[in-house]
Amino acid sequence: MSKKLNVTPLHDRVIVKPAPAEEKTKGGIIIPDTAKEKPQRGTVVAAGPGKKDEPVTVKVGDTVLYGKYSGTELQIEGLDYLIMRESDILAIV
Repeated sequence: MSKKLNVTPLHDRVIVKPAPAEEKTKGGIIIPDTAKEKPQRGTVVAAGPGKKDEPVTVKVGDTVLYGKYSGTELQIEGLDYLIMRESDILAIV
């Protein structure tokens, strides 16, 4: 997050940087790449202005929880991000 993105989402869209997948279980067992689950948590790196009568409630830097299959994956400057509607976000942590 040290660098500002050159992409601005439109309307109620939000760009989220997913948290890295867990490497180990709490018991110390290493999880292989094939068994890792998609993270459902991430940090908002850009947010659109919102709809006409509904401003966006999340802001840059918020840690959010989102649905397992929410958003569209995209790569910007070699980094992976998700772009999704604000309504796909379940909670701010």
